[in-house]
Amino acid sequence: MLTIAICDDEPDQLLKAADALQAYLQQRPSLSGHVAAFRSGQELLAAAKARSGFDLYILDIIMPDLNGIETGMRLRELGSGGEIIYLTTSNDFAADSYETQAFFYLLKPVGRDKLFAVLDDAVKKLFRQRSEGIIIPVHGGTRRLLFDQILYAERVRRVMRYYCDGEAVDSLTIRGSFREMAAPLLADRRFCPCGPSFVFNLQHITGISGQLVRLDTGAQIPVPRRAVPELKAAWGKFWLDGADNL
Repeated sequence: MLTIAICDDEPDQLLKAADALQAYLQQRPSLSGHVAAFRSGQELLAAAKARSGFDLYILDIIMPDLNGIETGMRLRELGSGGEIIYLTTSNDFAADSYETQAFFYLLKPVGRDKLFAVLDDAVKKLFRQRSEGIIIPVHGGTRRLLFDQILYAERVRRVMRYYCDGEAVDSLTIRGSFREMAAPLLADRRFCPCGPSFVFNLQHITGISGQLVRLDTGAQIPVPRRAVPELKAAWGKFWLDGADNL
């Protein structure tokens, strides 16, 4: 089930966007989806918090109280990894949209062909992230961990520990080097090494302050001081190059 949230303070624009999204889902019968509409950023944030987020967010930017950029930032602080698409009448906020890790920025009025093409790309990214992963040997057999679920991995004594949201999974005893064990992760551009024993999923980092890496789960991970500049540079490049290129 694909969950889509729309937020626009203007009722006619909200209805127009909702109609377009319903038409999109009807034209793609292989997709099962639900569209929820909200008149304010506060309403959307409350719903996102209650249901642990949506898959896609279609946000207006120019809104009273919380604008679309501020709403997007709050969504990221909640840990929502859903894709954000901005629909707005102004091009003034394009640079700011990078801070929310937005998937796309569209100027109103936007034709359905263009909107549907962007939605297709966002959906492909979501499904690809849900399906890509790594198989690791564990006690009693093997485990498949999706890349999207892995927050970071760390060498802990003689095992590789994979931290996911809600659990940590230990591999069997490492036979080779840390880099050799981390190679399947590092082959994917969303992962970056940090010092001699960490690999971080860049899409889950929300900030780096001093020697602390802040994740979208709220966790703060201390890392070696010397490794911070390289991680900061990789994190910035990941979003500037376009995380949607995954």
